[in-house]
Amino acid sequence: MNGDVSSDADGERTRAVAQGTFDLLHPGHVHYLREAAAMADELHVIVARSSNVSHKAEPVLPARQRRDVVEAIDAVDEAHLGHESDIFVPIERIDPSVIVLGYDQHHDEDALRAALDDRGIDCDVARAGPREPKYEDELLSTGRIVERILDRRG
Repeated sequence: MNGDVSSDADGERTRAVAQGTFDLLHPGHVHYLREAAAMADELHVIVARSSNVSHKAEPVLPARQRRDVVEAIDAVDEAHLGHESDIFVPIERIDPSVIVLGYDQHHDEDALRAALDDRGIDCDVARAGPREPKYEDELLSTGRIVERILDRRG
């Protein structure tokens, strides 16, 4: 069991879903996934396909590679690739008790709740807290990691 939350009233294991791009994994990602894992018995992570990433730069790493790296994190029970055209397909299949958003993810919690209701998906929506840098030069953003690489090697 990953988290502090016990099984639900029916005795079934509870599932949390975290989701994201997870390009160039960093300590902020690990913090998010550990917080999400603490909210249920199992943590399932949906890794966005590159074609579905429209709110920021295209990922550097291929989706399957990002999924494999996410799945290697101890807090994660199973990592899945997102659906190519309907983001709710894996949510319906996983049937989570809670969807945990990262503290800085662009999702609107109320809009997500409304979309879940429209689809008949009964689960909570929570947001993970931020992770503060532990030392002066620590990078907690894929964009900042890419910028540093370009500065130093570009």
